[in-house]
Amino acid sequence: MDGPIEAELKLRAPDEATLDALRDIPLLDGMRLGTPRTVEEIDVYLDTAAGDLAAARWACRLRTRGRRRWISLKGPARHAPGEALHRRPELEGPLVGALRPATWPDSAARRLLLELAGDAELEERLTLRQERTERSVTDDGDGRVGVLTLDRVEVLVSGRPRGRLLVVELELDPELAEARLTELAARLLAALQVRGLVPEAASKLELALELAG
Repeated sequence: MDGPIEAELKLRAPDEATLDALRDIPLLDGMRLGTPRTVEEIDVYLDTAAGDLAAARWACRLRTRGRRRWISLKGPARHAPGEALHRRPELEGPLVGALRPATWPDSAARRLLLELAGDAELEERLTLRQERTERSVTDDGDGRVGVLTLDRVEVLVSGRPRGRLLVVELELDPELAEARLTELAARLLAALQVRGLVPEAASKLELALELAG
């Protein structure tokens, strides 16, 4: 089962100063960056005890932002080896109560979880505590074309810190025509690389798992 496809550039920042600079600049390759908005998020990655989701190459993330909690299911990435533009199916839905999908309100994410894992209860794999700064990206010809996020991430396993990540993500509007999306991705990637960022082929979960050992 697939879902809506997200298209997202992923990069690693060399240091905190690079994130600070991207928070403050008004333009990126001539495109306007919106007012920075910083939020605190906690992402808990879940799977069954048997690892059913990992075996199916899907990731289940419980995100908490303020009082809101929701589930995101992300499918296998679709990109060439080493490519920074990640495309992958993503489904979302609300979570209520225990970590047992059969008890949650109906959603596309819940239905897929039941298909992949049955009635098994989910448990924590690891947690990412992150400070995320978001900025809209606007082009004169297309209007808003995406959202730039600057993430300072602490990786936790069973509540214990295992390391930090400095990650920059740029989620592009999937409604853009394919040729335009590809062109914008190339332009923005080049502009970010000039500022010292390095394209990242791995997902944030994969990077965190590597840190966690």
